[in-house]
Amino acid sequence: MTSRVVLVLVSLLLFAPIAQAGKDGPGTKAVRSANTTIAGLLAKEVAAGSAEEKELATQVTASVRGFLDVDALGERALADHWSKLSDAQKTEYLTLLRGLIEDNYVKGLRANLEYKVVYKAESKQADGTRVVKTEIKTKRRGRAYTVKVDYVLEQDGKAWRCFDVLTDGVGLVENYRAQFNKIIGKDGFDGLIAKMKKKRAS
Repeated sequence: MTSRVVLVLVSLLLFAPIAQAGKDGPGTKAVRSANTTIAGLLAKEVAAGSAEEKELATQVTASVRGFLDVDALGERALADHWSKLSDAQKTEYLTLLRGLIEDNYVKGLRANLEYKVVYKAESKQADGTRVVKTEIKTKRRGRAYTVKVDYVLEQDGKAWRCFDVLTDGVGLVENYRAQFNKIIGKDGFDGLIAKMKKKRAS
């Protein structure tokens, strides 16, 4: 279930951002705040497997949950099947998806990578959502490397929350939809749930 796109997203939200100067729009403020909060938590040094690490993981998960709207992401990923599912099926699916994504964020606690996040632009879409364009400056095998990352956010009350992230043009929603449709087409919705449970237990 874990794709390259998900792994990139996990890394991007977890490591020290250095922001480009300029006036932020509401979407950029939300992305910047999430990055700063999570980077601050991960700057704390804790022993692997300790009670302190578990508490830190809980705080990171809570911060991620406040920014990334997994329910909205999950519903869009199953857009072709959503209306056919019962409330119980929707709840089980979203709970598993949330757990899988948050587990990946927590795994980043032991990573030791550094990125520079450059905030490029923010635009308001016709449907009211906002797209925050960023570039991630890092190195690959000693060479400078740039990843383009676009955060798609919608307003949830007073807060702006992210429901999709496009990494070099490939989005989480699109990626998950392709995977889930393929599994459901072969094994049905129960097959998807079984695979998600297996992945969560691994």
